[in-house]
Amino acid sequence: MKGAIVSCNAPYGEGGLGAVMAAAVEDERVSGTLDRYFCLAPKAGDTAGQAVDLRGYRWLTRGLLRFAGHGWRDFAACEIFDRAVAARLDRPARIVGFSARALDTFRRGRRLGADALDLEAPNSHVAHVRRQQHLAERASPVERGWLTPFHVRKSLLEYDIADRIVVLSDYAWRTFVEAGVPESKLRRRVLPISPRFAPPARPSAHDRFTVVYVGRLDVIKGLTILLDAFAAFDDPDAELILVGHPATDAMADWVDRRRRADPRITLRPGDPLPALHRADVLVHAAFEDGLALAPLEALACGVPVIVSADTGMKEFVTAGRDGFVVPTGDVDAIVDRLRWVRAHPMRGTFAPPSLAPALRVDR
Repeated sequence: MKGAIVSCNAPYGEGGLGAVMAAAVEDERVSGTLDRYFCLAPKAGDTAGQAVDLRGYRWLTRGLLRFAGHGWRDFAACEIFDRAVAARLDRPARIVGFSARALDTFRRGRRLGADALDLEAPNSHVAHVRRQQHLAERASPVERGWLTPFHVRKSLLEYDIADRIVVLSDYAWRTFVEAGVPESKLRRRVLPISPRFAPPARPSAHDRFTVVYVGRLDVIKGLTILLDAFAAFDDPDAELILVGHPATDAMADWVDRRRRADPRITLRPGDPLPALHRADVLVHAAFEDGLALAPLEALACGVPVIVSADTGMKEFVTAGRDGFVVPTGDVDAIVDRLRWVRAHPMRGTFAPPSLAPALRVDR
């Protein structure tokens, strides 16, 4: 078996996508099969990592496409990265690509005689993502979602050409099977949680009931559902901390209006760990999330979670012990569970989940 080339347009280890990419890279390294990896910013001092610099294309993604929507900008960045990596392939290898970012790389790999093409799919099947995005947009017409018809078309072609598809949850696995992908083509990866996500050495001393959200601020992540639920949660001693950045100007304006209307809401982008160490509960109300790393990190910190039925990590939640799974888009259900957690504090009452290390994909 030839060495593996991993390719993803994210910085190594940063954000959810970067964490999946880092797990794929380290899986290959531990197995002794890593050739090299392409990404936006490799791990410091790692000679196997090769940066793909897309700054020269900012005139396109931030200029001509400025008003086209964040989905079109995202697709353009994925396409430019994919073509850049494909152009740099110079020898046969097993290719590990990421959905919507790998079609040209896969095709080039095939021409070079690659042994296998492995597709990492951080989201559920793209047809399911499309359905869930439409539901989110109808429920909360604040902005358009990130998924474009070009994402859909490219992802479907990648599913077809890939020899194996790696998913992150039973939830995601089910959507691929329901879409007609044979189970024999699917593999499962369990992401490791960074050891820095652990209960604080000294519990945070504060009087407020702290609700935390971590992730991109957008419609498909269920942000509008969460803010509607928090508005209905009429506790003057509660606070909601949003850790993340708005996906669009429309969402930024909407969040600003909600913050002005409710001073209990604060926006604190950056490292989520301080907020998690303060949190009484984390809420992730996504309309679709193939895994959702933030709730897993919360559990590792001893923080209970309230997650939607369309959040892949729901399989790690034990109702009443470390959190709850609620129907997707159900504001009232979130309010009920917030009141329950307020009346029955759960923080630090359970052991952090014991997650398996990243599962090595069968060769």
